[in-house]
This record gives sequence, C-alpha cells and structure tokens, in this order.
Amino acid sequence: MAERLLVMRHGEAGPGRPDAERELTGRGSVEARRVAAWLAGRSDLAGLRLLSSPYRRASHTAAIIGEALGAAAETLPIITPDDDPAAVADWLLEQPEGRPLMLVSHMPLVGALTGRLVEGRADRGLGFPTAAVAELEADVWAAGCARLVRFTTPSDLTPTVR
Repeated sequence: MAERLLVMRHGEAGPGRPDAERELTGRGSVEARRVAAWLAGRSDLAGLRLLSSPYRRASHTAAIIGEALGAAAETLPIITPDDDPAAVADWLLEQPEGRPLMLVSHMPLVGALTGRLVEGRADRGLGFPTAAVAELEADVWAAGCARLVRFTTPSDLTPTVR
C-alpha cells in the first residue's frame, strides 16, 4: 500500500534577521488558512502526523494547519532551509507505515526533497510558491520511488478565508 506525504512550504514571511525568527506576513497567514481550510475538508488525511521546521514562519504555518485538522504539530529539526534532502529521505524510511505525514518547511529544502523523491535528483525539484503543497505517494521513500499526486498553491483554492 502506498504511503502519503505532503510537503508544504510555509506562508509568506516578512524580512528580518535572524532568519529563524522571521514572522508570517498578513498575506502569509491568509495563505496558510486557505490551505488549512482545504485540507480540513479532506477525509483522506485522517490521522495525519504534522511536522514542522523549528523556524518561526514554518511553525506558525504548521500551527494554523494543525488547528484546522485537529493535529498537534511536532518540531523536526532536520527540515530547515539548507538541510540535506537525503537525510530527510532517510528519516522518512524510519517512520512507521499507515499514517499520512505532512512536513512544513522551506525552500530550497522542499523543492530538493520532492526532486529527490520523485525524480531521483535533488536538483530536479519543484519551485514552491509560499504555502504550496506537493502530495506524494510511494511504497518506499527512496530516491526516484515517489509519484507526484497533486501540487496545490493557495491561488488554486477558492478564497473562502481572508
């Protein structure tokens, strides 16, 4: 049975230093809420395990998603912007089966990770606009073994949340 992985980039963030402390903008919060409302309407995500980068903009995005889904977000320190997609893929291999996973992280990691899992090469990843979600399926989370099921951006969704 194929496992499901959702990879999301955080909502739009404002400038600032240090990078880990950057906050979501008003637009970024709206983007995250729009995606959260869409995800909350889906029955195929029951029991979702939600994991976030420790960076503020990602953890805030994950909190918005978690509130809509009734899921507590966990922090996963290995999914910050410049972390190694191979290490994340190795981590995925260690996770128990049967439960969808969602990672809320950053570019360039989200692009490199999807490229590694789908195309077998981190340099072949998708360009993620803010709050975009790539949905992957795989029997095993190894390089080139996943299939891109759907790629959704906030602008693809009906703007029911402001």
